[in-house]
Amino acid sequence: MTFFYKMFEIGGPILLAIILCSMILVYVFLVKWFQFHRAQINAAELIAGLVNVLRRDGMIEAITLCDNTPGPVAKLLNRAIHAYQNDDDIQKAIDAQVREEVPLLESKLSVLATMAHVTPLLGLLGTVVGLLATFFEMKSGNVIDLQKLSEGVYTSLTCTAAGLCVAIPCHIAYNYLLSRIEHLCMDMEKAADEIIYFFEHRQDEPGEEK
Repeated sequence: MTFFYKMFEIGGPILLAIILCSMILVYVFLVKWFQFHRAQINAAELIAGLVNVLRRDGMIEAITLCDNTPGPVAKLLNRAIHAYQNDDDIQKAIDAQVREEVPLLESKLSVLATMAHVTPLLGLLGTVVGLLATFFEMKSGNVIDLQKLSEGVYTSLTCTAAGLCVAIPCHIAYNYLLSRIEHLCMDMEKAADEIIYFFEHRQDEPGEEK
């Protein structure tokens, strides 16, 4: 409680709001980092293993392998295998799975993007409010010495510094997580192309049965 009281004394409620934003930043980043860490697999190795299994008509084994592998790539391949078994359109099944996975990957990123834009504005607002309070005292006829004036300016600029200290990591975290999403999307696209190519050529083989 002493810490929050000190922060309130220095920058007021606006500085506390910025501190709250920094806590949200840490929480969201850790949640998304662990999500992507679990989802990140060697897609090429998984596809190669599935192809070898499917060539032996091991559909159940292939589905089990996908079920036991985390991440959107494995779910996409699982959906494609089920579509092939059920004589459904494989491309439509893959597209439907992608539409399910991408929003899950992008969830909570808007929070980081919002805070990256809002926290500098909060800092600026805190600075403006602090300066207005200082100049209001001067306008009211109260005598303010140079030391007290410098303290008021220092207190006001603290909000701006705090806002920037939160906004910069927000931008870095957002762009980093966005790059992880792009990498996972590329893995899904590659997996989709390869599994469709395999099934198309498997169907073309004479006497081949599912």
